[in-house]
Amino acid sequence: MSETDVDAVTLEILRNQLESVAEEMGQVLITGSYSPNIKERQDCSTALFDAEGRMIAQAEHIPVHLGAMPEAVDAVRQRDPKPGDVFVLNDPFDGGTHLPDVTLVSPLAPEEEIVGYAVSRAHHADVGGMTPGSMPAGAREIYQEGLRLPPTRLVAGGDVVDDVMALILANVRTPDERRADLRAQIAANERAEERLGDLIDEHGELVLDAFDAVIDYSRERIASEIRDLPDGTYTARDVLEGDGVLEHESGVDPESVEIPIETSVTVDGDEILVDFEGTADQVPGNLNAPLAVAKSAVYFVVRCVTDPEIPPNQGCYDPVTLRVPEGSLLNPKLPAAVVGGNVETSQRVTDVVLAAFGEAVPNRVPAGGQGTMNNLIVGSRTGSFTYYETIGGGFGARPTKDGMDGVQVGMTNTLNTPVEALETAYPLHVERYGLRPNSGGDGRFRGGLGLERSVTVQEDATVSLLTERRRIPPAGLAGGEDGAVGRNLVDGEPVAAKTSVDVDAGTTVTVLTPGGGGHGDPAERDPELRERDRLDEKVEEAQEGETVDDV
Repeated sequence: MSETDVDAVTLEILRNQLESVAEEMGQVLITGSYSPNIKERQDCSTALFDAEGRMIAQAEHIPVHLGAMPEAVDAVRQRDPKPGDVFVLNDPFDGGTHLPDVTLVSPLAPEEEIVGYAVSRAHHADVGGMTPGSMPAGAREIYQEGLRLPPTRLVAGGDVVDDVMALILANVRTPDERRADLRAQIAANERAEERLGDLIDEHGELVLDAFDAVIDYSRERIASEIRDLPDGTYTARDVLEGDGVLEHESGVDPESVEIPIETSVTVDGDEILVDFEGTADQVPGNLNAPLAVAKSAVYFVVRCVTDPEIPPNQGCYDPVTLRVPEGSLLNPKLPAAVVGGNVETSQRVTDVVLAAFGEAVPNRVPAGGQGTMNNLIVGSRTGSFTYYETIGGGFGARPTKDGMDGVQVGMTNTLNTPVEALETAYPLHVERYGLRPNSGGDGRFRGGLGLERSVTVQEDATVSLLTERRRIPPAGLAGGEDGAVGRNLVDGEPVAAKTSVDVDAGTTVTVLTPGGGGHGDPAERDPELRERDRLDEKVEEAQEGETVDDV
């Protein structure tokens, strides 16, 4: 079946209807979940796939989730799924990304025959492991990071498999919350089957023809965009600031630890090859990223530098090939720890691939954004609560406008947890939450500001931090200045970028996130914009004896 078998008007109608199914799945998941991490932060994603495992529609959710979902569907299809089944998985070496991201895959069979799959992926605030929140900074192997689930039937023939549910809940610190969130995911997948059945009732077999047509449409549009890019090979290199293990080894200067990520991007006609030869071997800490995560980052960047309005589905991915050495940071082998790869390494892959494309199309690439998700996890050692947050920061200045302040950048797209919801759900008190003056890099266009979030823990707990850009700032571009680096503080004292520490009740944890790099010569900034910066208190002058961070 090709695109020409569905006329343009019908194709547009059906494409929007299929995308609305994915969006409605997301709404069911968000409104039906219990944990603030899903209900408030919306750290979840939903998508539809055809019977061959090709993505046909997705909701506008989390980039690092969505680009990696095809591997989850492929893994389930190998388990002989039946109508009425729902598979649960989180194994990064068998369809997952990192253990907290729990994925549910359901065959869709509104008329008995499987015609597609519904997928929901959500970050669960705890899945076991050596620290509350399941994101231990010092993990050396995946077994320390939590319960590892290969694709397993959670629902069989329409009924929850109680033994499987009990096994999951016995291995997590907040079982009631996990049960509720899993049931919300099941409900989201069920809604997909209902809505797809409605579409088939309305349009008949034309709906299944549209699966091919929407993929063909996106493939043709992305191929056209790639042909407009200048042919050639473009290279870039960046580094991670340690892995939570290497920088803490005896005799090692933490400031000297750098883990390289190198890429060469080759544009050839309507195809792109992204080669990561030269990237570091897998590391002892948890910044290893499964291949699916690297794919997500690359697909995201390709969409950014072509036309983000192209409907996102398998057609967008077909012209893009990755070459990643086995056993490397971006394609690790068991038993590699990987929980930080999904959240931090994915950001650096995004940065380095954007930088490579910046050689080809500099007018489409911003200066460096914050380059981190600033993961903050606070959990009770008794298992009574687990709080997880990724904290926004500065978006890099663009060739024609300033960067955005205090936003999620790159591979994440979550909201923040409102202060009221956070303080209601957890024994935490927010002392300060606001923008960081002076943190955006100066330039013709200014980088976005980072944030400061300061939280007091009201009972004994374990705090884990997985952060980046604490030593190496987000880079300015075209003469723009770098953004400010981030900082982590416990009771006002600096702590490492990647650390897990037990704290007593009354301890205050502060995360200051990086700002974005500036774009263009600062001398060319419009004086009216400089005055607006001053009036908006984005720029404050340090007094004698103060540093920028004191302001």
